[in-house]
Amino acid sequence: MERQKHFVLVHGACHGAWCWYKVATLLKSAGHKVTALDMAASGLHPKRVEELRDISDYFEPLMEFMKSLPPEERVILVGHSMGGLCISVAMERFPEKISCAVFAAAIMPGPDLSFTAASEEYVRQMNSFMDSQYMFDNGPNNPPTSLLFGPDCMSLQMYQLSPTEDLTLAMLLLRPHPLFSPEASQDKVWVTKERFGSVPRVYIICDQDNVVMESLQRWNIEKNPPDDVKVVSGSDHMLMFSKPQEMSSCLLEVAKNYS
Repeated sequence: MERQKHFVLVHGACHGAWCWYKVATLLKSAGHKVTALDMAASGLHPKRVEELRDISDYFEPLMEFMKSLPPEERVILVGHSMGGLCISVAMERFPEKISCAVFAAAIMPGPDLSFTAASEEYVRQMNSFMDSQYMFDNGPNNPPTSLLFGPDCMSLQMYQLSPTEDLTLAMLLLRPHPLFSPEASQDKVWVTKERFGSVPRVYIICDQDNVVMESLQRWNIEKNPPDDVKVVSGSDHMLMFSKPQEMSSCLLEVAKNYS
């Protein structure tokens, strides 16, 4: 039997560790260890979105987890969508603890692609969030402080190819996602060739993604080329729901190729 690997799964905006229930089960069935984490104010995490001062508060649970790993342990980090930003920071801070990082339809800043530049391109190319709600905790004349995906955005743009029961589950469990300006966040998410760049990267493309369109995923790949690119055909944005077997197969291949 091949050596057990440890997968660490990081969700995207408004979601939580719960969204990995299918993929986590498949990876565990294949004999691997899996940790699915809630970022701050997400899933079952006790903090509320209003308590987060900046983006580093949001990904603090991942940093604490990485710190807690024994010195000799190395993990495979998997970030979906906004989770790509979280794992990028972990790669910069803990490159020696990561055997590979997997970006699934994810934002992937790099040494030559700043978070600000990536964010601007995402805003330019991404579809609108339709009926999603923006919260303005600092008053209506200031930028929004958080976002909650709406039912139409979820069903038509994110989960359009996923089982309806998974969409129902998501509608019950979504929480608002904090919004911070890219400029204010840039110094918190800076990555370098020496550290972030020393970790092997794999990008998984969702080819039927209606939010982060395939062209935008390929733009990210072109601007910050990973070591390998995999395509999950027929997948909407939520590939862990629409194509869990195929996503798991990609991750098992990564486990085999990057030890």
